Amino acid sequence: MKYLITGVAGFIGSNLLETLLKQNQTVVGLDNFSTGHQKNLVEVQSLVTAEQWQRFRFIKGDIRDLAACKQACDGVDVVLHQAALGSVPRSIEDPITANANNIDGFLNMLVAARDAKVKRFVYAASSSTYGDHPDLPKEEDKIGRPLSPYAVTKVVNELYADVFAKTYGMECIGLRYFNVFGRRQDPDGAYAAVIPKWTAALIKGEPVYINGDGETSRDFCYIDNAVQANLLAATTNNPDAVNQVYNVAVGDRTTLNELYGEIQQQLLSRYPHLEDARPTYRDFRPGDVRHSLADISKAANFLGYAPTHRLREGLTEAVDWYSQNA
Repeated sequence: MKYLITGVAGFIGSNLLETLLKQNQTVVGLDNFSTGHQKNLVEVQSLVTAEQWQRFRFIKGDIRDLAACKQACDGVDVVLHQAALGSVPRSIEDPITANANNIDGFLNMLVAARDAKVKRFVYAASSSTYGDHPDLPKEEDKIGRPLSPYAVTKVVNELYADVFAKTYGMECIGLRYFNVFGRRQDPDGAYAAVIPKWTAALIKGEPVYINGDGETSRDFCYIDNAVQANLLAATTNNPDAVNQVYNVAVGDRTTLNELYGEIQQQLLSRYPHLEDARPTYRDFRPGDVRHSLADISKAANFLGYAPTHRLREGLTEAVDWYSQNA
């Protein structure tokens, strides 16, 4: 089996690469380093054998370039499409670039995969697709209206994948990630996700900001769970599992206040000065969903998905990584 990972130098992409190489798979990686980092690939190389690393071929290229997408898809069996410009705030500030990457780039990858007769196209979808739909937990067939340009792009991804499945006979599976976190998630930059950003800030003694009253809640999903879902989607032989979208989460809800307390507790043994640290509250952020909680029964039933890490176990591993890489 030959895999293509787009966004291979990014957070989720590099973790997929590490896992596949450790399983002695052949992998092509595509990345333009807009949000990914060479250091992630260097770390993966240090964690696999020389023979395993030889099974990896890297292409520096942009999914907005159809020729690069076609080059990357050549001879590939399964695409794991992770490349995108994430972040709701970034999409609000710059919707054109978000659209170019997340819609134009996505369509390029679908066309390239179709033309290369790729067996299966697994792609990163998003819980932002649920928009303003009020129900909890979130079920795959009940979505609302998008609340940000980013969310619009992820809805369009699902529509395109569905049309390509029906029109061209492609096998497409979408994975709606819920707040994935873990090792190699970038803590720097204006649009960093909350867990790496807060962890890095606490380690460095910098202020931690909570948007709103801290009672906003999320279903935080450790990276190993997301990797598991990708590999199950890539390899399932269940015909009913194909051309579907799935929630990838844990099925637990944690408030931002609870999250802050958990990160602080996990860091205390290494950084005793954090005993008296307190967050700073500021205004709610536009485009943010108030509460998020996934129903993961569909992924469990169709794919055999079973999360191995809940928030606390995931944070223990993530905090250890951030402490070593601070």
